[in-house]
Amino acid sequence: MPLESTPPDQPSWNASTPPEEVELLEDLDTRAWVLVRYVGQPLGEVIPLPEDGLNIGRAPENQLCLVEPEVSRQHAHLEVATDLDAVMLRDLNSTNGVFVNGRRVKADVEPLRLVTEDVIRVGGHAFKLKHMDGLERAYHEDMAARTTLDALTGVGNRATVLHQLEAHVELARRHHRSLSVILVDLDRFKQVNDTRGHLAGDRALERVGSLLLHRLRGSDALGRLGGDEFLVVLPETSAALALTAAEDLRRTLAEQRLDLGDGLPIQITCSLGVAELKPGDTDGGTLLARADAALYGAKAGGRNRVVSVP
Repeated sequence: MPLESTPPDQPSWNASTPPEEVELLEDLDTRAWVLVRYVGQPLGEVIPLPEDGLNIGRAPENQLCLVEPEVSRQHAHLEVATDLDAVMLRDLNSTNGVFVNGRRVKADVEPLRLVTEDVIRVGGHAFKLKHMDGLERAYHEDMAARTTLDALTGVGNRATVLHQLEAHVELARRHHRSLSVILVDLDRFKQVNDTRGHLAGDRALERVGSLLLHRLRGSDALGRLGGDEFLVVLPETSAALALTAAEDLRRTLAEQRLDLGDGLPIQITCSLGVAELKPGDTDGGTLLARADAALYGAKAGGRNRVVSVP
């Protein structure tokens, strides 16, 4: 008897292109201007240039916020040229200047016309200007995500956030700036895995990561250290302000009922430890150790609370 080509309990194979690939193919001829981060974190990040332009600077209101003393509050402005074939760069009278292909851009003159592959340096960051189609942009974004993001939660991975911590510690020590960290640990998270299953636990971590990310400033760094523990790095932030931020995170999570996709929302709380960089700290490890001690105090004190190192 001849074999059936497709068993009756299996759907027939559909050779049509998946919808997401159709969308990429449709965007193949649609090119857009982007910056690709070549030096700095997150490495490989793709930053689109909005229609109304992109402001670069240290102040939080900039679309591209670079928190370091070498960067002025309002440092530079990029805008796509009217003919769409180039990008115009203007130095906003920055203190330390903007460099293109190694040469400093003159301020108070006509904007400089940039073309694809030009390299822009601002402070300790460098970006390459690219004119990408949708397929190339998707490739770069995927590569950047694989190397810098935690695959489960979408926040920074352990290596990325620890690198950001060390970079901020170095800058804060060199320029005598405030720097604080928050360690976030979910309360009794093992019970979620034991009672609802590991898939529900993964979804809970994903929801918590998204919630934390959207409660922070663009200049803050967030990463998952592992398990149910997250690290928040707050540049130019005192312990008092970090306590306020930590309490906001604790309260926001406690007030949420997280949808895990099974129709049974769950409430999760967290304990948080806060520490501020001290003059004697030589690296991020010392700062993290104090935050970890504060976190232990929060858990020992009953959980669902914030504790700061005295």
